[in-house]
Amino acid sequence: MTGLTLLDNTPVRHRADPAAPPDVASMTLSELQAFLGALGEPAYRAEQVFRWLHRRGVASFSQMTDLGRALREKLQGAAVIGRLEVAQVQAARDGTRKYRMRTRDGALVESVFIPSASAADKNTLCISSQVGCAMGCTFCATGAMGLDRHLTASEIVDQVNRVWADLGAVNGGFVPDPSGEGSTRRLLTNLVFMGMGEPLHNVEHVLRAVEILTHEHGHQFSPRRVTVSTSGLLPQMKRLMAESDVQLAVSLSGTTDAQRVSIMPVNRKYPLGMLLAACREVPLKARRRITFEYVLLAGINDADEDATRLVRILKGLRCKVNLIPFNEHPLGAYRRPPRERTLRFQSLVRDGGINALIREARGDDIDAACGMLGGTTLDAARAVPASA
Repeated sequence: MTGLTLLDNTPVRHRADPAAPPDVASMTLSELQAFLGALGEPAYRAEQVFRWLHRRGVASFSQMTDLGRALREKLQGAAVIGRLEVAQVQAARDGTRKYRMRTRDGALVESVFIPSASAADKNTLCISSQVGCAMGCTFCATGAMGLDRHLTASEIVDQVNRVWADLGAVNGGFVPDPSGEGSTRRLLTNLVFMGMGEPLHNVEHVLRAVEILTHEHGHQFSPRRVTVSTSGLLPQMKRLMAESDVQLAVSLSGTTDAQRVSIMPVNRKYPLGMLLAACREVPLKARRRITFEYVLLAGINDADEDATRLVRILKGLRCKVNLIPFNEHPLGAYRRPPRERTLRFQSLVRDGGINALIREARGDDIDAACGMLGGTTLDAARAVPASA
């Protein structure tokens, strides 16, 4: 299943068994209140359960010790707690860690922990929203997989819990701060929906996950530290910005329709002009900007003319540009531009008045860098001898 066929009202499954008991870890607080209300429980019980699930990350109802035994047994018989299993952890030379996690139906997804590369305390977790991806972007290893299914909200959120557990965090991801006695700091400071999948193709569960991750009784992430990326699904992008307060990132990677269609098939449905017009309509708070992600492909979209055109099409938008030199992998037939070409491109964009940053590769030695999350598909491609 590749390309855009799954965007045209074709059902995409969320889990293998739709008749399974409801997953309370996928419920927002209001949904949990309604669920417990139907079981005859008062609203405050929902807050208790919600905190156990999303502040403490428990695996079973029996661990919710401030609930009575009768309620715990009632929950045990009426619902499940969605969890992932960590199948593999890989550590890169630069401290990046890639997690391969298994869902209950055996699917594999990947998340990447990126520790701060400087003195700034900014540790980022890149999380996935789908098993595979339907967008078919030709530079992305995940795009070569096609789409299996959407992740549920609990499968999205539990990626955070599994990484916290691996890193030894407690108390909802807050750890002792060495700078002050008794004070704490957040182990994960930023979340980015830039892993496997197109987040807005799974907008229902992504919105639910964002609400859980930012809720005061849940993971308590500030919305300004949560970024959702899209290749350009416009109706869903408008809904995301209307129903949440997260940061928006748009994968651009081309400055003309012809150029963008060749590497990002989504441009056939939502052409560049429509995408940029929708971006201009996004209501941005003070000091907020849209981030445009631009993957630099040698000889494809990295010429001086591309940089000049990029400045022109983004003129007047409150934005910044992340330049991403292509991270080479066997599922993509492109090359990374020489360093001097990347620096020249950046200089031209900056000279045009747009802040342009080069996003340096992190974790590329373990296939954890941007565009390299290809799961077992990429593993298989790497295993093929070069002469094959």
